[in-house]
Amino acid sequence: MTKGNNYEISSALLLRVVAAAFLLQTAFLARAVYAAAPIPVVFDTDITGDVDDVLALAMLHALADREECSIEAVTISKIHRLAAPFVDAVNTFYGRPDIPIGVAQDAQKRDSKYLSLVEIRDGAHFRYPHDLLSSDAAPDAVSVLRRTLAAAEDRSVVIVQVGLAANLADLLESAPDDISALNGQELVRRKVHFASVMAGAFSPVRGNSHYLEANVRNGVAAMRQFAERWPNETPIVWSDFLIGVAAPYPRESIARDFQYRRRHIVREAYLLHSGPKHDRPTWDLTSVLYAVRPDENYFDLSPRGRVAVDHDGFTRFTPGVLGRDRYLKMDRRQAVRVVATQRTLVSQPPRRP
Repeated sequence: MTKGNNYEISSALLLRVVAAAFLLQTAFLARAVYAAAPIPVVFDTDITGDVDDVLALAMLHALADREECSIEAVTISKIHRLAAPFVDAVNTFYGRPDIPIGVAQDAQKRDSKYLSLVEIRDGAHFRYPHDLLSSDAAPDAVSVLRRTLAAAEDRSVVIVQVGLAANLADLLESAPDDISALNGQELVRRKVHFASVMAGAFSPVRGNSHYLEANVRNGVAAMRQFAERWPNETPIVWSDFLIGVAAPYPRESIARDFQYRRRHIVREAYLLHSGPKHDRPTWDLTSVLYAVRPDENYFDLSPRGRVAVDHDGFTRFTPGVLGRDRYLKMDRRQAVRVVATQRTLVSQPPRRP
């Protein structure tokens, strides 16, 4: 056997050893990823008018079924007597009937095209079972938020806010009480990892460089308070109006992907709101996706900076290396992936019947 052959054999052996080590490392990393504890999420939603809130809540349940997150509480930032019963019905549909639900005490009242689903009966029973019969029977959102955060590990909770800022603004103003000796700002600083917020417009919208996005415009005072008083140490990642528009939910999913159940609360709500021929923008879904999977490169992030809210509801972003805020950016390639991922998650059958 020649010296050259010995060298070739040694090289081949070395390559096999390196490959085996790489596979072992990859397997270890994969186990580490899948063994990671679920992310505790609080979902603060204005689930009344638009249907993207319903899709976003369904997506959270799918991610919870995959053990990527745990839904610690749902708080509602608009006022409608059926909003809390509807959330309860969705949570029950996905096998989590005991998730705490809180409601705003002082916020915009809103009509709905789909909340009445919870009043439909098939025979003697509700089509979509739920225990809460009126939002009036649900506790105050701030008490639910304070209780949830007080029980959480430090800097563990991700708050997903996809509506008015009424509840989080009130949380920031809350005083120490029997639930926690910390005031609202201190509680957020201690317990919240970051907030994923659907609000604002940081680029011109259809040529309008002063676009007033609805989640801000419909509750300007609360959004100003939220942006001003949220702790500097706790990051906020904003998903603005254009992100959801660039990733519409495909109507063919509504037609095809929910047939595993004869009656599906998400599909029925979508059809009542948007009909069968509309691809609805996924504003709220993008904030959920980033909240639970921030490292999957679905989005890019702006540089750090600070978001301010003008008196008319216009949102301004000022770059600064010490800033608390960033906003999502998404190119066409990422948008294709985001649409496909959100479709898969929203239409995923419940793990718990």
